[in-house]
Amino acid sequence: MNGSAKPLFVDWDPATRDVSALKAVLDEGLAQYRRDYAAYYERHRREGSPPMRDPNPTVVLVPGLGMIAWAKSKSESRVTAEFYNCAIEVMRGAEAIDRYEAMDPQEAFDIEYWSLEEAKLRRLPPERELDRRVVVVVGAGAGIGKAAAHRLAEEGAHLVCVDREEEPARETAGEIVARHGEGIGVAGTGISNCGPAVALRSDITDRESVRRMLSEALIAYGGLDAVVVTAGVFVPPDIEGRIEDRQWALTFGVNVTGAYVVADEANRVFQEQGLPASVVLTTSANAVVAKKGSIAYDTSKAAANHLVRELAVEMAPLVRVNAVAPATVLKGSSRFPRDRVVASLVKYGIAFEETDTTEELREKLATFYAERSLTRSPVEPEDQAEAILLLVTDRLAKTTGHVIPVDGGLADGFLR
Repeated sequence: MNGSAKPLFVDWDPATRDVSALKAVLDEGLAQYRRDYAAYYERHRREGSPPMRDPNPTVVLVPGLGMIAWAKSKSESRVTAEFYNCAIEVMRGAEAIDRYEAMDPQEAFDIEYWSLEEAKLRRLPPERELDRRVVVVVGAGAGIGKAAAHRLAEEGAHLVCVDREEEPARETAGEIVARHGEGIGVAGTGISNCGPAVALRSDITDRESVRRMLSEALIAYGGLDAVVVTAGVFVPPDIEGRIEDRQWALTFGVNVTGAYVVADEANRVFQEQGLPASVVLTTSANAVVAKKGSIAYDTSKAAANHLVRELAVEMAPLVRVNAVAPATVLKGSSRFPRDRVVASLVKYGIAFEETDTTEELREKLATFYAERSLTRSPVEPEDQAEAILLLVTDRLAKTTGHVIPVDGGLADGFLR
């Protein structure tokens, strides 16, 4: 709680269930709270006092809803709430015996703005680039999505790790928690107590599933700053080189329609928040390079490229929409099981042994792909994660509607 030692009490009648009225009262209450805090600072500051700190409340009480605790991270907001609950218990205990008397305001101010406290605050490390931000990564269970989730967490973001199956999402979220802090949650099992990461399941071909996932993300963290979609599907043709209609529909359902549904539902949240936000999709170098054996995948990614441009127009000016376009990424990819890798090795005449592990086979194929690029280096999930990080941060705040190739340099993929 800040130095005024008061929460913000919102004068709202919950019986009306009027959310617009609640928002108006909150706006008025926050403005008045800041003015009151500034007056508190001016009344009690001494010569040489540190500059006024953040005048916003860290505890907000809403009748009929409860308490909202604010801080720069989930764990700190939880501590704030616990401190306030303890303070209430102290007051209740004092009132049970006699009556509670608050600390003298000048004494409270002198503690808050104590020179040693100020020195301690100045020694804190600077905030990371994505501190205070919440990012949903769809496809976080493996490959590019997992690498992106880890990279964004390193820069301070709170992660909502989403996958079609819950277990891979939980694994990624658990890794982030183990590295960056305590607390992991899943909807229905204590999600509100999550720390730097939460795991959720969603089928992006089902709009209601996406809507439910975003609602649970908001319950976990209270807001949303960016959405990254790395989920995708590749359906190989049959032995005669044909793709069945249902396989074509599935490919477009995930790679195009699914990406659109996630962005469209996230945009509802962004517009309601009224804050700048970012969407990053994953397309492919195949979107601009026609080749045999992947007609459904390649055309779906070409559509996804244009989807990026259309979404950028539709969601401007509040939301930026961009994409990364990788070449084939084998490392950690769930879309490259052993049989598909073996088929590619045979197709390209690359020698291998049946005793080779799947990862060794993937490495042989990745090396072959690398030799076809200008940089002669394999494209890995971490390479995509760096580009995604760049687009999620404010470093490219004036860039929207663009697709960034991360393909090692494929001359065939240069736009004409």
